[in-house]
Amino acid sequence: MNASTLIAFSLVALVAIATPGPTVLLALANGSRIGLRRAVPGMLGAVASDFVLVGAVALGLGALLAASEFWFSVLKWVGAAYLAWLGWRLLRSHGGLDLSGSAAVPGQVSPRAVFARSFAVAVTNPKGYLFCSALLPQFIDPAAAQWPQYALIGIVFAALDFIVMFGYAAVGAHAIRLLRRRAVLWLDRCCGGALLALAGSLVFYRRSGT
Repeated sequence: MNASTLIAFSLVALVAIATPGPTVLLALANGSRIGLRRAVPGMLGAVASDFVLVGAVALGLGALLAASEFWFSVLKWVGAAYLAWLGWRLLRSHGGLDLSGSAAVPGQVSPRAVFARSFAVAVTNPKGYLFCSALLPQFIDPAAAQWPQYALIGIVFAALDFIVMFGYAAVGAHAIRLLRRRAVLWLDRCCGGALLALAGSLVFYRRSGT
């Protein structure tokens, strides 16, 4: 893979990542509810899922989902249900929802729970597998070793994902400092509504749409 190919991939990936989706919306909500520093584990969870996704595409899982209606539907419904649950909880929040479910002290959030939620949101989204299975091979040189190229693409993709999520979380954290509780309440509701809308779109998503 040459430098021009890597730059082209980076630009395409940046546009795709920056478009509001489940993980960046969750980063925005985390930043507003628990602050930028405590939102970092969620970003790392999404980054970990990026490597799972790229590895799965390299192993042919994307092609399997494109060919199998059953496994595509299983992943789609699991992902949609999880997004809907997170969206509903954000809609019902009071401007400072703790999604961890395990905090011993009010306002204290478990980093492990924040990590796990972002990882689960990303890894159960079949759109990601199908999108990457269609996109990534176009930047792979078939005459060269495959795995080093996929590893490089994975690193670039994960780095861009982290940067974008950090920006969204910073916006959320800045909003909570400037606008206080009422604005955070509406930010939670907007993120919750967007996650519910994404869950609904996932229910009606078809493999032919990729």
